[in-house]
Amino acid sequence: MLRPDISPTFSSVPAASPCSPEARSQGPRYNFGLQETPLSRPSAQAASASSPPGTSGAAGDRSGSSSLPGHPPSALPPQGSYFRNKRSFAENTHASNVTLGTSSSSARDSNYPQILKSPLCAGNPQRSGYKSWTPQMGYSVLTATSSSAVSAHSPSVIVAVVEGRGLARGEIGMASIDLKSPQIVLSQFADNTTYAKVITKLKILSPLEIIMSNTACVVGNSTKLFTLITENFKNVNFTTIQRKYFNETKGLEYIEQLCIAEFNTVLMEVQSKYYCLAAVAALLKYVEFIQNSVYAPKSLKICFQGSEQTAMIDSSSAQNLELLINNQDSRNNHTLFGVLNYTKTPGGSRRLRSNILEPLVDVETINMRLDCVQELLQDEELFFGLQSVIARFLDTEQLLSVLVQIPKQDTVNVAESKITNLICLKHTLELVDPLKITLKNCNTPLLRAYYGSLEDKRFGIILDKIKTVINDDARYMKGCLNMRTQKCYAVRSNINEFLDIARRTYTEIVDDIAGMITQLAEKYSLPLRTSFSSARGFFIQMTTDCTVLPNDQLPSEFIKISKVKNSYSFTSADLIKMNERCQESLREIYHMTYMIVCKLLSEIYEHIHCLYKLSDTVSMLDMLLSFAHACTLSDYGSYVPAEYSSFRIAEQIFTRISTDDDIETNSSTFMKEMKEVAYILHNANDKSLILIDELGRGTNTEEGIGICYAVCEHLLSLKAFTLFATHFLELCQIDVLYPNVENMHFEVQHVKNTSRNKEAILYTYKLSKGLTEEKNYGLKAAEVSSLPPSIVLDAKDITTQITRQILQNQRSAPEMERQRAVYHLATRLVQTARNSQLDPDSLRTYLSNLKKKYEVDFPRAEQDSEKTEE
Repeated sequence: MLRPDISPTFSSVPAASPCSPEARSQGPRYNFGLQETPLSRPSAQAASASSPPGTSGAAGDRSGSSSLPGHPPSALPPQGSYFRNKRSFAENTHASNVTLGTSSSSARDSNYPQILKSPLCAGNPQRSGYKSWTPQMGYSVLTATSSSAVSAHSPSVIVAVVEGRGLARGEIGMASIDLKSPQIVLSQFADNTTYAKVITKLKILSPLEIIMSNTACVVGNSTKLFTLITENFKNVNFTTIQRKYFNETKGLEYIEQLCIAEFNTVLMEVQSKYYCLAAVAALLKYVEFIQNSVYAPKSLKICFQGSEQTAMIDSSSAQNLELLINNQDSRNNHTLFGVLNYTKTPGGSRRLRSNILEPLVDVETINMRLDCVQELLQDEELFFGLQSVIARFLDTEQLLSVLVQIPKQDTVNVAESKITNLICLKHTLELVDPLKITLKNCNTPLLRAYYGSLEDKRFGIILDKIKTVINDDARYMKGCLNMRTQKCYAVRSNINEFLDIARRTYTEIVDDIAGMITQLAEKYSLPLRTSFSSARGFFIQMTTDCTVLPNDQLPSEFIKISKVKNSYSFTSADLIKMNERCQESLREIYHMTYMIVCKLLSEIYEHIHCLYKLSDTVSMLDMLLSFAHACTLSDYGSYVPAEYSSFRIAEQIFTRISTDDDIETNSSTFMKEMKEVAYILHNANDKSLILIDELGRGTNTEEGIGICYAVCEHLLSLKAFTLFATHFLELCQIDVLYPNVENMHFEVQHVKNTSRNKEAILYTYKLSKGLTEEKNYGLKAAEVSSLPPSIVLDAKDITTQITRQILQNQRSAPEMERQRAVYHLATRLVQTARNSQLDPDSLRTYLSNLKKKYEVDFPRAEQDSEKTEE
């Protein structure tokens, strides 16, 4: 079985353990029941010392390498601790600067990708705010989670993008991994010269970093794709690596090695999709480098996602429609996401965001979800029971992500992380039974399917094994001191005698600290209390509400004093020493607990992949609960507010709404309009939904009307469903020629403003059929504003003169009215035949009403014809 290569620039120093020197010399103390990842390559520091910085020859490439710029080295624990001898990657290596491409055979033979500064590495002028390197992510520790959008959606996705060359140009391969979730998503698709699909998919992923081939940014000859991506993602880190690491053969081997059994059918989907395979090869090699850890074999969920089952909403349309961000105030939650987001978990919030940006187009799946929402609304016990259980879940995806990673070195942070993760895993698994009980009596197929997924026996197997080692009352708790206590006493007593002794020592030190602070309070007659923070350890706090300090100063024994309002925080020399003893004791506890935890993980690891099912179930249930919750608070987002509806499902959504110019691209308002409309016309089809607002207002009236008319006729030929808002009343005459055009208008009312003795316009937001009867709306709006009366009067006179000269009254021909009535009848009959889900009686009633409406409309057309003849 293939294992990811270990970088030759990594060197290791033998680390002696006071507990098991033989085991320490052989690599990590744990193996998850799988292969280890020893750092066994000989150090080449001597060779590195003789090579100048930036050397890419054999000595330079084979030498150790320190942490990259932006990758700070891990802090080492104090001398004497167990982890002192387990050197971090950054401490044991030297800096190695690399340039674009390779300059020696040894560099080309290197098993690790050349990580390059980009896009500036090719000599491009530096852009303000540009970052060349990804911050060192290290080994993740599961922290307190929040359902807020900010914490759930902070950037953590790395994406590799590659484009075919020559005849294959326009064929795009993408691979992405969320550092918080052990899932790789592969995509491959053909895009046109606008690269709309690429930009849209990247916007949805909201990446922390984008990886591309170094051949994409050759000096003076950057590819169009590279240029577009860098223009659209100015605040995202870019990294280019050598093209050779985009290797489809290696990518397929990675998938065979890392994909869990439940999802190995992905091999059949991607084995001939060379570009997404090439992207995943480069991605995994790079992630291994920045994480300084490898994913355990058969540990990742790998899936291929095409664009067939979701609608495409380009980034500009998502912004115009305010799907995620309010355009007026980014902190305002008045967005589609904001009004629908009642999720309780980060996973649920992420799924809701994804579904808003990529809505489903599969009718069967949509209806299944709607059935679930209906059951949740009708069954209060089910709704509140599910909501209560779901709210107690942590970020299951992030938990799973750190559980399947194997760090390349052991540190105190790694030990703490593993212990925390095991406690969180126990906490999560203990919620499976309550969730299953809540879903037991549900009726809809989708909820029944999720209930069935929870009957997986592996949940119980893992939990039983954990409980043989971990205390029953060990659980995830908020607060750093509470969580520290949980980690210290997580393992049951009498499993390791030395661990029990170390914990008693720790308890004694903590008691001594509390006793010392009590004595200080009595000594100085001050209301002192013990406080704790992860950064300072134990320290002293005091509130001076009713206390007068002698000489307005604290006793000289207290040091590192800080004051916020009436609260003092400080410590003492003795307390600092006791904190050091406490930390030393903790390190010993964590080391011995870590040994036990790693052994336990190696026993349960083969069953741990059931968490993928659990993560999917929890996030989906959370989103469905959010939909149901939104329905209880409003009249809308998951049902159509009608007795019957028939409408097409759009596979693409385009908008042309903004009227701002763009100084950065030197585009006026009109030029920006034309660019946006051109994008729509090039990409729209008969399955598109298009929203256009006030097109042509950036030029003169005649040209604006001409452009609007031509655009409308083209969209009519595409048969795209279009909502076109305009103040050009001349454009409304297009319904004379096209029976599939319907004129609508929003009604307004004129209300007398008694305080100012003026008329005010009341916007009713009521949509009515036909052309508006409101004449000179602009003049009336100007009249009720603060515009000087003389200006308004002159404007009225000029408008009257122009109207007499150029306005001609146009009426629809009777034949067109007859055609329109027939067209509407035929359209509704076809829709009914194809999509109706009504029962026979309801269908009979609907057709009867349709017939009556036609009988009313057709004689009206006949009467108009007779009047015309007279």
